[in-house]
Amino acid sequence: MSPAVPGPAPDPTADAVIRQMRDQIVDNDIKLVQAFNKRLELVARLRAYKESRDIPFVDPSREEWMHRYLQGANRGPLSAEGLSELYGHVLELTKRETGRSG
Repeated sequence: MSPAVPGPAPDPTADAVIRQMRDQIVDNDIKLVQAFNKRLELVARLRAYKESRDIPFVDPSREEWMHRYLQGANRGPLSAEGLSELYGHVLELTKRETGRSG
């Protein structure tokens, strides 16, 4: 008996369930980008306000409070470790992006 030769892989774009789920993921990703852009706008306004009053932009106690607050609000499936990593990246990217001129 000869080994079975696999046929061509099925085309995932032909599967209606896969297409629907991918479309939902793209829609969600667009919402994430929109939400992050809104966050950047708000933080840029806060940064300008603080700078106009000689208040330091970075507030480590506020960042720590936000970490704790978000951990309490998280209902999963994102793990506590995943949330901590994600929010750390969000803070660092926010600081970089709002520090750009232009």
